[in-house]
Amino acid sequence: MITIVLYMIIFFYCLAIIALTYGFTKVNTIEYSSLTPKTKFSIIVPFRNETENLPILLDSLSKLNYPMKLFEVILVDDESDERFQVSDFRFQVSIIKNIRISNSPKKDAIVTAMQIVNTNWIITTDADCTVSKNWLLALDNYIQFHDVTMIAGAVTYDCDDSFLHHFQQLDLASLQGATIGSFGIKKGFMCNGANFVYTKSFFQELNGFNGNDRIASGDDVFLLQKAIAQFPEKVHYLKSENNIVITKPLNDWKSLFYQRVRWASKTSSYQSRFGKGLGLLVFGGNLCLVLGSSFWIFGFVSFPNIFLLFALKFTVDAVLIYKANHFLNKSKISYLILSSFLYPFFSTGVALYSLFGKYEWKGRTFK
Repeated sequence: MITIVLYMIIFFYCLAIIALTYGFTKVNTIEYSSLTPKTKFSIIVPFRNETENLPILLDSLSKLNYPMKLFEVILVDDESDERFQVSDFRFQVSIIKNIRISNSPKKDAIVTAMQIVNTNWIITTDADCTVSKNWLLALDNYIQFHDVTMIAGAVTYDCDDSFLHHFQQLDLASLQGATIGSFGIKKGFMCNGANFVYTKSFFQELNGFNGNDRIASGDDVFLLQKAIAQFPEKVHYLKSENNIVITKPLNDWKSLFYQRVRWASKTSSYQSRFGKGLGLLVFGGNLCLVLGSSFWIFGFVSFPNIFLLFALKFTVDAVLIYKANHFLNKSKISYLILSSFLYPFFSTGVALYSLFGKYEWKGRTFK
């Protein structure tokens, strides 16, 4: 009986991942079309203690293949220990202090910046990111061709050769694959705030973050789900190699664990039923392998069955991860088998801890 239940869980998990993989292939890869740029953007960057990373981000923005007069950068300082000084750039850069009104520093930072933006199009990104030279050009051309008010984009890591970095890259590739795949089957529910675009008027029409400002994170996902629930035709995913934002992986397992706990803590508050259901299936698929391994140790399940369960999950995961990783950075996949064995235990621990535990973020503790 135990073996049958485990197989049923993995069966439904595999169906979900196959559907997402199909959705991934349905979203066309789009390149910019060399239209004359005309969209004005305000790039909002909430930050806290990022004196090492901000110059790198600003340098990448200074190399954009886009008219400097058509974008501004607003840095929102969330009580940093050190004051950050802005050098001279050919584009407008402002630094303002975050005005805290909720339990979410990042949401507050975006709302604070909204008060001074000089454009209708808003982009949010993070201080530890860099962008490609055609980042804004790809967005502008897409906006000119489509009737859209919110655009989700891809994020990838700049990894070294360590197992920890590659583990994070494979995890992020699976998340990005699921994100793109969900849009491909018309069930978009997730995005990444490091590459998220929407109009100020649309943000105001949605009443911003009202309704979820008690949750520390989720400035991206909750806003996207609210938008899709009300105006699904206005929300698009831009699958373009020119639009990928690069961020830094974490350098220790504790920080990674807390980061994933922060991400997982949002799931129970999803507005999207599809997102909640998929979250439960993913948790169930990983928990199935954790419990199955324990059952094997105690003799309740045979090794061939456990091996087959791992093999089934590994196969469907590997296809989605390969497709997503190829789109994100075209680098060779490393440590896939080892990561696939470790991930169910890591993911299950993150999910369970997120229900009851606290996590650290930017030097603060949240529940």
